[in-house]
Amino acid sequence: MFDRLNSLISKGSPCFFYTDFQGEKLFCCPFEELEKHDIEFSFENQIPSTNVPHKPIYTPVTTASYHQKFKAVQEEIRNGNTYLLNLTQPSFIQSKYTLKEIYLMAHAPYKLRVKDEFVCFSPEAFITIEDNTIHTYPMKGTIDASIPNAVQNILENQKELAEHTMIVDLLRNDLGMVADGIKVEKFRFITTIETGEKKLYQVSSHISGKLNYDWKQKIGEILKALLPAGSISGTPKKMTVNLIHRIEDYDRGAFTGIFGYFDGKNLYTAVAIRFIEKKNSDLIYKSGGGITADSNWEDEYREMIDKIYIP
Repeated sequence: MFDRLNSLISKGSPCFFYTDFQGEKLFCCPFEELEKHDIEFSFENQIPSTNVPHKPIYTPVTTASYHQKFKAVQEEIRNGNTYLLNLTQPSFIQSKYTLKEIYLMAHAPYKLRVKDEFVCFSPEAFITIEDNTIHTYPMKGTIDASIPNAVQNILENQKELAEHTMIVDLLRNDLGMVADGIKVEKFRFITTIETGEKKLYQVSSHISGKLNYDWKQKIGEILKALLPAGSISGTPKKMTVNLIHRIEDYDRGAFTGIFGYFDGKNLYTAVAIRFIEKKNSDLIYKSGGGITADSNWEDEYREMIDKIYIP
């Protein structure tokens, strides 16, 4: 499928694609085949026609289960095997809406629905390629906007600063594998997310680099080199991904993969977070956050739950 993606993009054919977490599986198709595959996506941040505030009823993993996995992560940090690991877990949710209805009502910059299998409404871009320049926008750090002085608190929090800096450094190195002239365009800026129940502030940065003019002929290789996305895996990446598989003990699937499209000239992608999957008759919401040596397990558990929403 990566070969097919290379073929479509090198010919200038507009197309859509998505991958699993590690980029081992990829689906792609020309735009005209999207309806046949029952796939919808949007990168336009449109106000939805069906805008119903909806907080799903959720049943997360127990605090005891989460705490055990958190301690396993911190043990690996103490052993020097990872410095930052994005720990996620599945929560069962209840909703009276179908995945298609959830897709239509959700308001997010990047949305995707694949059949009756999963839907996501992501706030996070992955890479954008315009005029042979590659951009990435790592997002790391979340705080409830109702907390007094929330922006100042998160920007001055040393744990959050360290976590974000590690991700920016990782993404700089990742882009350096496929591009030249890597630079941090903007470091730690605030974006606002409306969850329907509360407002969240998230911290992002902007990194760019220059690609060779022939990037369309090898976009598959570029994506393989960059996946999995650093903001939802950790550092060092290879070892941390191995630890994620062992400690999380569930299948992320397309959650924390990427999805995007080529418009005939430029490429746009997003990270598949804020994600609901349907398994049999159950709805599962997958969420989490980055763990460092300074993390507090109760705060991280709360952040995992705060991310269970339909915006």
